[in-house]
Amino acid sequence: MEKIGIIGCGNLGLALLKGFRKQYPNAQLFGTRRTIADLVDFGDDKTHFTSDNKEVIKQCDYLIIALKPYTILSFLKEHKDFFDVKRHTIISVATGITLDEIKTALEFTEVSLYRGMPNTAADVQESMTALTGLTDPLDRKQQVSELFHAIGDIVWIDEQLMESATILGACGIAYVLRFIRAMIQGGIEVGFDAKTANKIVSQTVKGAAQLLIQNGLHPEEEIDKVTTPKGCTIVGLNEMEHSGFSSALIKGIVTSYQKIER
Repeated sequence: MEKIGIIGCGNLGLALLKGFRKQYPNAQLFGTRRTIADLVDFGDDKTHFTSDNKEVIKQCDYLIIALKPYTILSFLKEHKDFFDVKRHTIISVATGITLDEIKTALEFTEVSLYRGMPNTAADVQESMTALTGLTDPLDRKQQVSELFHAIGDIVWIDEQLMESATILGACGIAYVLRFIRAMIQGGIEVGFDAKTANKIVSQTVKGAAQLLIQNGLHPEEEIDKVTTPKGCTIVGLNEMEHSGFSSALIKGIVTSYQKIER
C-alpha cells in the first residue's frame, strides 16, 4: 500500500488514518478535512493533511470515503470527473449509502467499488470491519482485505447485512463502552477509586472477549465456569436480568437498526 487517501478525517476517518500509520510505516497517507488545524499534530513527513479533496484523489490509488452519509453522494457527483476507473479503488464507510447509489453518483459503468464498516478501535488496530463489494475490474479484493486486516479483524458479508453490521460492530463500540462505564461506577460504589476500577474493568472486558475469540465458545459456556451454586456471581447476574439488562440491550440494538432503515 503506497498511497492511501481518506476523504473526511472526522472521528472515524482519523482513527483509520492513525491505525494505517502504525501498520504501514512506509506508506504515504493523505487525509482531508474542511479545517485541518486540529490535525496538525498527527502529520509527519509521510502523513499529509489538506482541505483539497481533488489533490488527494489525484495522489492516491486507494480512496476511503469517510464523509457523513448525507454529503457523500453530492460529493461524488461533484468530483466524479476526477476519479479514474483504471486506477482508483473506492471504499465507502458511510452508513446507509448503497454501492448502487455510489455507482450511480459516479456515473461509471464499472468501477472498483467497496463498502466497509470499521469502528473507532482502528486507532489501536482492534477494529471489527465488515466488507462488501460490487464490481472490481482492478481485482483488488485481496488488497482491500489486507488494508482493513491491518487495523483489526474483517468479515466479508452480503451488502444487505451492512446496516446490521453497522449496529453490531460500529455502534457496538458505544454499547460496550457504556457497559464498561457502568461497571466502573459499580466498582467505585464498592470501594475502588476511579482509576483502579477503570483498570480492573478494562482488563476484565478484554479478557472476556479473548476467551470467546481464542476458545471459540458460546458466552454461556464461560459464564457457567464462574457461576457456582448460591454464589455471588449468579445472584448478581439474576438481579441484572430482573432489571431488564439483556432485554434493554437487545431493544437498543433493534432501535438503532430501525433508525438506519427509515
